[in-house]
Amino acid sequence: MRRWLLACTMAALAGLAPRGVAAQAAYPDRPIRVIEPLAAGSAVDVVVRIVAERMGDLLGQRLLIENQTGASGMIGMRAGARAPADGYTLLAVNDAVLTMLPNLNAQAGYDPLRDFAPIGQIVRIRWALVAHPSAPATDIAGMIAQARARPGVIDYASGGAGSPQHIAMEMFLQRAGVRMNHISYRGATPALTAVTAGEVPYGFFGLPTPNPFVRDGQLRVLGTAGPARIASFPDAPTIAESGLPGFSFFTWGAFLAPAGTPPAVVARLSAALREALAVPAVRERLEGLGYEVVGNAPEAFAEVLARDHAAMAELIRTAGIRME
Repeated sequence: MRRWLLACTMAALAGLAPRGVAAQAAYPDRPIRVIEPLAAGSAVDVVVRIVAERMGDLLGQRLLIENQTGASGMIGMRAGARAPADGYTLLAVNDAVLTMLPNLNAQAGYDPLRDFAPIGQIVRIRWALVAHPSAPATDIAGMIAQARARPGVIDYASGGAGSPQHIAMEMFLQRAGVRMNHISYRGATPALTAVTAGEVPYGFFGLPTPNPFVRDGQLRVLGTAGPARIASFPDAPTIAESGLPGFSFFTWGAFLAPAGTPPAVVARLSAALREALAVPAVRERLEGLGYEVVGNAPEAFAEVLARDHAAMAELIRTAGIRME
């Protein structure tokens, strides 16, 4: 009798549980949409597709990637900010759309610190300044000399005004004290295609996106943007050792949810992200491509985001970088 009464009591209490609690307990019960305001084939896109596949296995539901490019990423970011906060729409982003673009454009249409719930950083991305083989410069010093001799004439490509390719090159030009002509494309992939085809001689890109073209001889690495040489291109000097001491530039990729997403759902997604990154095959693949695996918790990511947003605001102000 006691067991029967206990069973009846538990059933009654379960019936009184809020629907939201029950829904969260069952999360996810259908595929998850992931808005990516970046071009397919970009450095973050490569990472997201590797990690999303394993996260889907862990969550028991597929993560469906949607590349929504345009307006340097603002179109996809606005869509993500306005999506239902139910855990079934996420965003996969680079730091540019959170720390760079909103500091360059007061009309971005979203607040990076208020409109999203951080899930976690995925990786840090190393960068390289590359050139088409037909470009006259074969190293950083030669490129600077060429730009100094023809100020504002030599072209470079980027994935759009306010994109990380744009910011990286403008930082470089500011440090070098020279000017070049910015050619804007709709995403990093079209910009890289333009340099590979010889339409534009130079560009700054996140690794490993240009790697296969470098190995095939379609691109030349002039210099890398970290404090040390990169294992995948050991013969390529850093920009710091090529005449601009202390120069460094890197970006990162991360997952977000719309603000207001239930904390239990955010925690579930964050745990799945970190578990996916801990899988040896996933980690080895990412590191083999040149990424630095991060996988931090939402709270730690929120601190990084706030710090980098403030630092980028100061950099853009002091360097005089503007949207075109």
